[in-house]
Amino acid sequence: MAHTRMYTRDPSLTEPHGHGLRLRAWDAGSDADVATWLRGFLDPEFQRWNTPLKLWTDLAGARESLRARAREAEEGTAASFRVTDEESGTTLGHIGVNEISPQLKVARVGYWVLPETRGRGVDTRALLLASRWAFTELGLHRLELGHAVGHVASCRVAERCGYPAEGTLREAMFEAGRHDAFRDVHLHARLATDEEPAAAGGR
Repeated sequence: MAHTRMYTRDPSLTEPHGHGLRLRAWDAGSDADVATWLRGFLDPEFQRWNTPLKLWTDLAGARESLRARAREAEEGTAASFRVTDEESGTTLGHIGVNEISPQLKVARVGYWVLPETRGRGVDTRALLLASRWAFTELGLHRLELGHAVGHVASCRVAERCGYPAEGTLREAMFEAGRHDAFRDVHLHARLATDEEPAAAGGR
């Protein structure tokens, strides 16, 4: 599985590719990237299972959100990738390596795919790519993946990618669309020393 450097202010960020995908940096200066980021955010399935700290619903908010992601990449605290088809370059979704702690060698991963790409294993293949990148490029030891209890599809993706369930975190995530109520989180994790699974099928 090859890795090539992408142009970014953070020289450690690369473009992992394989399994028919290429992970590229989001560009806050690209109208197409901003529009896709907004579409992913407004997708009912995304909003059912995710509640970001800052809620926004327009292109201006989407652009600022991507700018914030770029700042995190520059600071080395997170890396956000646009998941694309390796041949056509079509955007399929997003995957992020977040809350990176070089001292503890741990980070959290999160992802979403656009509605039209579901059922093609994009999320599974992207998570495999991002996991390998985080272990090899960042030298991390542990990657954590948390999803709202009841999100069966995300649970299956985690397990296919070698992230076994470790337990339930009580009221560790906001309820959908709210910042005043909480729900339980199912925690999965993978270690750098765990065997890397082969690419698997869709949800």
